[in-house]
Amino acid sequence: MRKKERFEKIIAWFQENVPIAETELHYNNPFELLIAVILSAQCTDKRVNIITPPLYRDFPTPEALAASTPEVVFEYIRSVSYPNNKAKHLVGMAQMLVKDFNSEVPGTLEELIKLPGVGRKTANVIQSVVFNKAAMAVDTHVFRVSHRLGLVDDKCTTPFSVEKELTKNIPEELIPIAHHWLILHGRYVCQSRTPKCDTCGLQMLCKYYCDKYKVTKDKAKRKNK
Repeated sequence: MRKKERFEKIIAWFQENVPIAETELHYNNPFELLIAVILSAQCTDKRVNIITPPLYRDFPTPEALAASTPEVVFEYIRSVSYPNNKAKHLVGMAQMLVKDFNSEVPGTLEELIKLPGVGRKTANVIQSVVFNKAAMAVDTHVFRVSHRLGLVDDKCTTPFSVEKELTKNIPEELIPIAHHWLILHGRYVCQSRTPKCDTCGLQMLCKYYCDKYKVTKDKAKRKNK
C-alpha cells in the first residue's frame, strides 16, 4: 500500500469511528491548559487532573502564580513526576507571561518555547488545542502509533522527524484532531506492551499487525473492503 493511500484510509477510519477527539486534560482557559500540559510531561493526564483543581483555584491568574514561590507550588504538585523542576517551571512561566506577554498565553511556537518548562511538544499542544493551528505534538503515543501503523518509517527516529512526516501527509485542517486520534489510540488501543490488536479496527491497515501475523496483501485487501 502506498503511503498516500495508507494515510487516506486511516484518516477515513478515524473520521468515521472517532468523530470527536480532544484532550483529556481538564482546564477552563489557555493559562490553565498551559499549567496542565507542563505538569503532564512524563505523567498521566489522570494524575494531573487530580492535582490541578486546588492549583487553579489558588492561582487563577499569571499574576497570582508569579507572586508565589516554587516551594509553595511544590506542595500542590508533589505527587506528579519531577515536582521540584515543574514547580520552578510553573512559577518562572507565570513570571515571564506577566513580564513579557501582558499575562496572555502566546500563540506562536517561537514565543511559547521561551517559557520555562515549555518545549516543542508542549508548545504544539497549546497551538493546536487553544489556537486550532496545524501543529502536531509528538509524544510517546503518537511516536509509537505512527510507526506501528506505517504512517512513518524507521528513518523517523526523533519526535521532530515524525512531526514533519505527519504534518506533510495529513490535511492541514485535520492535524489538530489527528493529534488526538493518535494519542487516544495509543493510550487505549495500541498500548506499548500489550496492544489490543484483536479488537483494533485498524488492524488490516496496520503495518505492525500485518508484519507480526504475516497477513498477506490479498487477505488484508479483502478484509478491509
